[in-house]
Amino acid sequence: MAAPRPLETAQAIKARIWQELERASRDRHHEWRTPVLASIDLAQQPSARTVVLREVNLQEKCFEIYSDRRSPKIAELKQHPGALLHFWSKRLQWQLRVAVKVHVLESGPDVESRWDRLKLTAAARDYLSPHPPGSLMEKPAEPSAEKIAEPSAEKMAGPLLAKGMEPALHKEVDHNFCLVRAGFVEMDWLELNVAGHRRARFSVDEWQWLLP
Repeated sequence: MAAPRPLETAQAIKARIWQELERASRDRHHEWRTPVLASIDLAQQPSARTVVLREVNLQEKCFEIYSDRRSPKIAELKQHPGALLHFWSKRLQWQLRVAVKVHVLESGPDVESRWDRLKLTAAARDYLSPHPPGSLMEKPAEPSAEKIAEPSAEKMAGPLLAKGMEPALHKEVDHNFCLVRAGFVEMDWLELNVAGHRRARFSVDEWQWLLP
């Protein structure tokens, strides 16, 4: 049975939504940490993928996602900047469908400040690869039993060091990191509850109750 719902006013619900979204950008275990980003591809067909919510700017009402600039979704978003982020939380029993307008940043201080943090982690290898996402792979070698275990963050950094890509040298390596900034346009909020489902659509200045 769903828990009682203390949030009854539009203002309280909206504040809680943004509070949870901002928390999700910092908490890797939050259910909203990995939303689905849906967009239109270059063939005018729907395209969707799971992304990681990196930052939420409450003042500007925008979301930040990291990507490889060679990823097909970047070309798609440049051509069709209107997109949608879909969030679901079993704990809250809330669904969010957030209409956004996307802007891709491939250079500049915002990109470099994020890269400065990212380049010292194992994730940097994803943006230093000579092959773009979605490239065909050669048949990988069968892993030995001792390689099947999940590697630690320290071990994951090993291959970079072994190839001479010390963190201090990453500035000199041409990376493919880019920043996807999605500005909030409108949100559809749905709450499932045994006491009665609730649904609303709102923008920055407007709130409308809808039939669930």
